[in-house]
Amino acid sequence: MKISVVTATYHCADTIGDCLGSVAGQSLAEREHIVIDGASTDGTLEVLRAHEAGLAALVSEPDDGIYSGLNKGLARASGEAVGLLHGDDVYADTHVLARVADAFADPAVDAVYGDLVYVAKDDLGRVIRYWRAGAFRPGRLRRGWMPPHPTLFLRRSVYERFGLFDTRYRIAADYDLMLRVLSQLSGRVVYLPQVLVRMRVGGASNRSLRQVMRKSWEDYQALRANGVGGVGALAWKNLSKVPQLFVRQ
Repeated sequence: MKISVVTATYHCADTIGDCLGSVAGQSLAEREHIVIDGASTDGTLEVLRAHEAGLAALVSEPDDGIYSGLNKGLARASGEAVGLLHGDDVYADTHVLARVADAFADPAVDAVYGDLVYVAKDDLGRVIRYWRAGAFRPGRLRRGWMPPHPTLFLRRSVYERFGLFDTRYRIAADYDLMLRVLSQLSGRVVYLPQVLVRMRVGGASNRSLRQVMRKSWEDYQALRANGVGGVGALAWKNLSKVPQLFVRQ
């Protein structure tokens, strides 16, 4: 099966090369990499153009943020399944997409996800946090559970049924989409108990106290909008991050 990988970039000239190489080095032959850049001016576009021959699509134009860019990429995806990889992140090894494709070989499977490690900005081998997701059960959503979004692959038909990212959320549109999908999905959700993605620390949601507070408020709104929970689920969601600091590979 063919897997589409969508990456939205903006001012990540120092890291986008690692991301591009990570996708290009995957052993799965049937893949495409779609990159949507938000009109970067820091050298990101020059790096992307140097790798353009290996991309299924490259678009660089002003947009309304990361979720707007991801929506543009999703609209261009032609794979049977789609994954999202941020410009600062890399796949854990060269066989990640192949293992995901194997899981999707069962037509009853609509979603596949795995574990994620947060790594140092300047050292992809130094693990800061280990996000061991665990198996999916619908009831866990009400206790603040979510899969690591960069590890989540969905059939393209799932996006067609449930929609794309709601760009009214500036930080938590990924959480809103996962709640929307996983609270209603009838197909199987498969957990691969292995690290699929290495994510550099320092994302948009935790750059400042103001961003952390906004993220929590948007998480709460997403929980309420999807009828999954409220303050209790939000509290459990935030507390669930603490054990990640003490787990290592």
